[in-house]
Amino acid sequence: METTSVVHKERSAAKIILWVAVFLVFFIVVAFFLVNNLYSKSFARYDRPEPSYSGFIRFSDVADKMDITEVQFPSGPNTLAGYIFGSENNKGLVVIAHGLGGGAESYLSDTMYFVEQGWCVFSYDCTGSHASEGKNTRGLPQSAIDLDAALTYVASNDTLNHLPIMLYGHSWGGYAVTAVLNYDHKINAVASIAGYNAPIEILVEQARNRIGFFAYVAYPVEWAYQKMLFGSAADLTAVDGINNTETAVLIIHGTEDQAISYSGAAIIAHRDEITNPNVIYKSCSAENQNGHSSLFRSTAATAYIDEKNAEYKQIYDQWKKKIPDDVKAQYYANVDRQLTSELDADFMNEVNEFFEQNLIIE
Repeated sequence: METTSVVHKERSAAKIILWVAVFLVFFIVVAFFLVNNLYSKSFARYDRPEPSYSGFIRFSDVADKMDITEVQFPSGPNTLAGYIFGSENNKGLVVIAHGLGGGAESYLSDTMYFVEQGWCVFSYDCTGSHASEGKNTRGLPQSAIDLDAALTYVASNDTLNHLPIMLYGHSWGGYAVTAVLNYDHKINAVASIAGYNAPIEILVEQARNRIGFFAYVAYPVEWAYQKMLFGSAADLTAVDGINNTETAVLIIHGTEDQAISYSGAAIIAHRDEITNPNVIYKSCSAENQNGHSSLFRSTAATAYIDEKNAEYKQIYDQWKKKIPDDVKAQYYANVDRQLTSELDADFMNEVNEFFEQNLIIE
């Protein structure tokens, strides 16, 4: 009887172990599928909008106002497109890192502003964005990798490499301009706008918004997936970069940011971990200028964009998501691109003054 009991217990234990193993395999497969699906949707390729479907100013709108020199440089296996503006200016160089889904053209208003203030500007399209190579944008750490490649190119360009360097980045680029401080580049100052601290933090935050509590359960798979794609670059954080140097850093974030939570994945939420004494924090709380992309826009631009978005939604619903090309083209033809691209003067002047104060590193 005792022998039978022992055998029965061993079989029961084996069954439990088998079911646990099956569950773990099932969990990993489901988690991997969800994470892969999240990546595929979030980090697709983002081409430059067709001219007839663009709601903001384009390169063609400013071609007669300033010279644009197009260059190319490598980032990993891909060749990226870069743009030099105001090459005659010698105050310093502002390198602009764009947000996910955009490209250099998406920040053309910012570029024009800095050129008008006497800066030379270097901007570029990240991997999988606009005119650059890449079948997709790969993931959250890629912006820092591409900025490192851009700064390596700047160091090799005789038109640019003698100028003091200022970094200006928004969102994906807001992370890049701080995380790149983990690399060995001489940077005078950094303005990070609506940036996240760590790729894994914002990945989990955004996954939570899509798949709820399962985002936390799937954390090991999310972490492993990023490590598989990016290796050590997946571990680069804004806080580590900022603390790795005494470079002056201006961290700006909107209190009502719905894309990168002010009290969650945002760099500003980690201010207690930052030891660099040359960091300034700016919380934007003014109504209609406290979101993710409204920080640097004028109140008139924000109001107009809201109006046009509401108009587009009506058209979208009217045509049941299948808007004819001519209807869409007519809508964009009636968009005032100068107004949608209008910047908030006080915001930009504050960034400009911050850069000017850090032209000389003691």
